[in-house]
This record gives sequence, C-alpha cells and structure tokens, in this order.
Amino acid sequence: MPVPTLLIVGCGDIGCRVLKLLHGRWHPLALTRSPEQRAALRALGARPLLGDLDAPATLGRLGGLADAVLHLAPPPAAGADDPRTRALVRALARGGRVRSLVYASTSGVYGDCGGARVAETRPIAPATERARRRADAEAQLRAYGRRCGVRVGILRIPGIYAPDRVGGDPRERVRRGSPALVAAEDVHTSHIHADDLARACIAALARIAPQRLINVCDDGRLPMGDHFDLVADLAHLPRPPRVTRAEAAMQLSPLSLSFLGESRRLVNERMKRELRLALRFPTVAACRFDS
Repeated sequence: MPVPTLLIVGCGDIGCRVLKLLHGRWHPLALTRSPEQRAALRALGARPLLGDLDAPATLGRLGGLADAVLHLAPPPAAGADDPRTRALVRALARGGRVRSLVYASTSGVYGDCGGARVAETRPIAPATERARRRADAEAQLRAYGRRCGVRVGILRIPGIYAPDRVGGDPRERVRRGSPALVAAEDVHTSHIHADDLARACIAALARIAPQRLINVCDDGRLPMGDHFDLVADLAHLPRPPRVTRAEAAMQLSPLSLSFLGESRRLVNERMKRELRLALRFPTVAACRFDS
C-alpha cells in the first residue's frame, strides 16, 4: 500500500510533536507562512509549503496535495467567526483529494457548565468570542465534510501543558505567584499533556468516525487551585496564594480572569474507547517537574 500524505496546517508545538511520532506512516507536508521555519520543518521530516491562511490566494491547489489534513491553526484573535478555516475549506474543496480531516478545537465551546461532567453530547454554549470563533470553525468543517464526503473529526481540547512547552509549563504560573481562587469559589478545569495530545491527533487521523466529536483530556478532576497546588508540590515551589473572585478581578488580566469564569469536568471515555488512546500522563502527577 502506498504511504498516504498528511498535510499539517498550523505546525506549532503540537504539530512538531506529531511530526516526531509519524515514523514513516505518513508523508508529511507542513503549511507555514514563515520562510524561516522551513529548515526546522525539514529537519522533522516534513516538506514545508509556504502559504498563509490570512491570504487565501497563497493557498493555491492545497486540496490536491494530501489525503488527510490535521488542522491545528487557531482562528484570528478577534471577531465572531473564523475566516482562516473558511479559506482552508475553500482551498481543500477545490482539490478534491482530501478524504479525512481532524480539527483541534477547544472545550471552551461548551461554555460554563457549573462544574458538571461534560460529555460530547452536551449542546455547546460558547460564551466568549474566542470560543465562538472555534464553534464557527467546527460548523464550517462539519458542513464541508458532509458536502464533499470528507471524514471530519473534531477534538475538543482543554488546557495543554508540558514542562517543555513554551507558554504551557504550569510551573511558570506558580513561579509568577499568580493567585488561585479560594476553595469555596474555585472552578473545575481539565488538562492534557502535549505529548498525549499529539498521540491523540495521530489516533484520530486513523480511527475517528465521520462527523465525530471527541473530548481529549486526561483523568485529572481537581479544581483549578488544587491542580496548581499539586504542580507546586511536585516542583518544590510555594503554593499559589488563594484569593476571592472579587480580589482576583483586581489582580488578573481580563484574559486570565476569563478562565476563572467557566467550570466543567470533561468526560474522556469516548477518547479511550474510540481512539484507543492509553494516556501516558493520566494526571499531572505523572509528569516530572523536579528535573
């Protein structure tokens, strides 16, 4: 059997982790808008393609190059929809070669669930523009899948962490002394280690069913403050100070504060059963923060 071609769109940290795990199972292409990134992508075994989702004319015949697409590119930082995904869908539809696509979305599309356990059957209720852009991307991609006969799968992903992830090392938050909420006002959040997410992406490319939604998260169920207390203990750092929500509003940026406004606990049984993914980091306690 010929080796299929995979196009990775948005080849940042997770895309690079995916490339390291392909082991000849795919011929990888990586879309990048940065000429300076081409050498690094080649070193990871990918053929770099110059193109910019914000400039649709640069996408050319993208849809005729790959059998599958892993869409990791985020929406723009403003607006209620995702024009980047719209440009990608139009380019892919012109080629007609793509048979499957996996999109990395966010669990933020569920909105605030009051700390409830959240399965994929729960209706979405995005409450922020950031989440609404992701919901728009999901809708565009599922419509594209139905229209063009493409197997589209959506991964709904919470906070991504790893000690070697730029901007995703939870120790940095602890070292900054960023406060957590007092227990009575705390929220529940879910997490996923970056390496487990990369493995989930590869599993989804092979196994996800058409139009399927899958939560990708670990087994951790701690409230946010307890989660960062555990990180601090594992890293031998002082635990974060605890503050009330009113005090947090005076100390944190609007973006940081927005993450304290929603509470949910993702259910990951579908991920384990359908993607057959065995987590290497089932909770943050499995991660080495003391080295």
